[in-house]
Amino acid sequence: MMKYYSTNKQAPVATLEEAVVKGLAGDKGLFMPERINPIDPAIISNLKNMSFHEIALEVAKAFFGEDIEEATLKQIVTDTLSFDTPVVQVNDNIYSLELFHGPTLAFKDVGGRFMARLLGHFIRTKGNRGKVNVLVATSGDTGSAVANGFLGVPGIHVYVLYPKGKVSPIQECQFTTLGQNITALEIDGTFDDCQSLVKSVFMDEELNNHMMLTSANSINVARFLPQSFYYFNAYAQLDRIGKANELVFSVPSGNFSNITAGLFAHRMGLPVKRFIAANNRNDVFLEYLQTATYTPRPSVQTIANAMDVGDPSNFARILDLFGNDINTHQKVSSLISGYRYTNEQIAGTMQEVFKNTGYVLDPHGACGYQALVDNQLSPAETGVFLETAHPAKFKETVDQILNSDIDIPAKLQAFMQGEKQSLGLSKEFDPFKAYLLQQE
Repeated sequence: MMKYYSTNKQAPVATLEEAVVKGLAGDKGLFMPERINPIDPAIISNLKNMSFHEIALEVAKAFFGEDIEEATLKQIVTDTLSFDTPVVQVNDNIYSLELFHGPTLAFKDVGGRFMARLLGHFIRTKGNRGKVNVLVATSGDTGSAVANGFLGVPGIHVYVLYPKGKVSPIQECQFTTLGQNITALEIDGTFDDCQSLVKSVFMDEELNNHMMLTSANSINVARFLPQSFYYFNAYAQLDRIGKANELVFSVPSGNFSNITAGLFAHRMGLPVKRFIAANNRNDVFLEYLQTATYTPRPSVQTIANAMDVGDPSNFARILDLFGNDINTHQKVSSLISGYRYTNEQIAGTMQEVFKNTGYVLDPHGACGYQALVDNQLSPAETGVFLETAHPAKFKETVDQILNSDIDIPAKLQAFMQGEKQSLGLSKEFDPFKAYLLQQE
């Protein structure tokens, strides 16, 4: 049985079920698996002959195989992955890993759907558990992926906290029009305020005695660990065409779950040469790389809104992964480099790529692409940037920048037909606590 410890090292170790249900450790730390099981090198060399489902199951077994029967785990993976994550060549030796082919057209469909099914499994096997209340703070895509992943799941109610006026209209539609067991809370603040409210709830004894609580943000191990699946899938696709020898992954970085999942894949044996963290103006990680000092600060609103995070939660996991000691900065900066882009630079990249290749980048993917360009890959290297969401989710921004009228996929159009249902709250904790105490 795998045990999970807190990054703050002050809470008792937990089982997988306890880590998933609690979300956050009692000492406010994030749960980490006590060890990272490697993938057999023979399996890695054979990934090119495997389907995405087969690849994901092998990775899932390494994470969860000691706690979940293989047949159950296989069903969870099958239910999670009704879509692929294709690699598309953009130019020369730069490829896009398109993570927007799921139900809400964002990379978080993988983690959101996996967690919904894993938590559902735990609820079914403990029939007397009672209702589980899932809290999720979102800067855009997390809320829609989690809400749609949990929609209609018996025994679970989801509360989505999002910053008023700081998500795109289509993103907002994806979690405010669902009803049923989904409640949208429009917070008068930033994403960091929403995230702070979620974390404060878990530290409040009265609320935890009143209701069973967990989080579906990437602070939850069941949300972020499955994101490793598509790193292995990208490697498999590139290995088929002989382009996987010197892989460089460029990851648009907000709350840092995506790059953390990539680091886990690397630690499991996936042959990745190095990583790039691509930031917008919220560049606290880049500052850490340059100075060895981490200074969180209020987030700044940008056109790449899902990356508008001033205090990324998963930074704690990165430090822990690299030992969290005097040598950590050197080890982190030897594997990860960083870049920062302004709104104007992001727009310029989108225009240039569209003009030269016809490929439509969303603002987040544009950061990842430009970081590969600026990093000046060697001829032997293959660059892969994570295109984390369909550009239509940011239609107004993309159309204005590209002077275009991009099509809205049918999946998104369906969400836009619904009526907005949300409750406005301030960013203060007391009103939020009072609201939750009124819920059953």
